[in-house]
Amino acid sequence: MSTFRRVVTGHDARGRSIIASDEPISGSVLPGTPGIELTTLWCSDRTMRYPDSGAAPTLSAWFPPVGGFRLAEFVVPPDAAAPAADADPTATFAETNRRYPGLLDTMDAARPGMHRSATIDLLYVLSGRVILELDDGSRTQLRAGDVAVQSGTMHAWRNPFDEPCRVLGVLLGAELG
Repeated sequence: MSTFRRVVTGHDARGRSIIASDEPISGSVLPGTPGIELTTLWCSDRTMRYPDSGAAPTLSAWFPPVGGFRLAEFVVPPDAAAPAADADPTATFAETNRRYPGLLDTMDAARPGMHRSATIDLLYVLSGRVILELDDGSRTQLRAGDVAVQSGTMHAWRNPFDEPCRVLGVLLGAELG
């Protein structure tokens, strides 16, 4: 499980800079899918306005609305990682929606893993390798150090390799036409 130290600045009552928080944060494994981890490092559903206290914003849905953003890490395990055999699909769906509201709404039920969100995703591969698959059938390998700009397209992440792939991303709310 990924763990990060998150240091957040803010402003005191006089408008001076302060360290608002300094704490470890951890992600969680997506229910029913061993190895897929999501960590929301920071987020907002609106354009930030300063000065502010540095308090952690709340999010209404996993993907941000226009004017909002998410800073997140996700881990794509090797394809060989089997789904939990004892997973109850109804319970898994409910728990995923509780932790990551709206995430499953972006999925194409006919094509496992394929999804589209109303976001532009600025992605940096931290470690490992992963395949970015698009609905036109193209498959592009990304490896540590690569950057991808995922522009509201239908896509899936595949990992036919032996090690997990860690990706850091900034997701910005956009409009789908």
